[in-house]
Amino acid sequence: MPDTEHDFLTFAIDSGVLGFGEFTLKSGRISPYFLNAGLFNTGHMLSRLGRFYAAVLAEAETEDFMLFGPAYKGIALAAATAAALYQDHDRNVGFAYNRKESKDHGEGGAVVGAKLSGRVVIIDDVITAGTAIRESVGIIRAAGAEPAAVLVALDREEKVSEDGRSAVAQVREELGLPVHVIARFNTLIEHLRHTPDLAQHLETMEAYRARYGESQP
Repeated sequence: MPDTEHDFLTFAIDSGVLGFGEFTLKSGRISPYFLNAGLFNTGHMLSRLGRFYAAVLAEAETEDFMLFGPAYKGIALAAATAAALYQDHDRNVGFAYNRKESKDHGEGGAVVGAKLSGRVVIIDDVITAGTAIRESVGIIRAAGAEPAAVLVALDREEKVSEDGRSAVAQVREELGLPVHVIARFNTLIEHLRHTPDLAQHLETMEAYRARYGESQP
């Protein structure tokens, strides 16, 4: 089991951010687990979270880039990751985020933060339908910048299309963007298998994977 994935999953579970039970998704499916990134709501948790995002980016993206966080959860993620990239990897990157509605006073506009330019990595918690990612790509391109990649905390590895593709696979194929992830659903199942205190959730998680797991290419 990859150390980064294992460590992140332990952190998310211990923090109460990744929970088990019955959760109704936007799709109407009843999921036996749910990652609520909004619960990373203290300075300590946000600092640790940013380090996980930064570690993945530092390895995956060797060229220069800046960060874009889709409102609302992506805002804190972009800020925390930019700070961790500087502190842990000596990479000083800019970050920006969008407003849900454009502002017609003050600095105005729909984008706050660094000017969108060059290669831009979109950062979020998960990809569900890919709507926020597509909107972000439009904003970035409209500014004359280049969407370079997407980074999310968890790949649910769950089919969302009739041909069995996951939301992450759709973004990769339809938008032509690499999608980096901190952890994956299949790794989460292996994590439960090797964690006695969580083994009671294994059966429902495996049943969910059997029903909704993405088709392998």
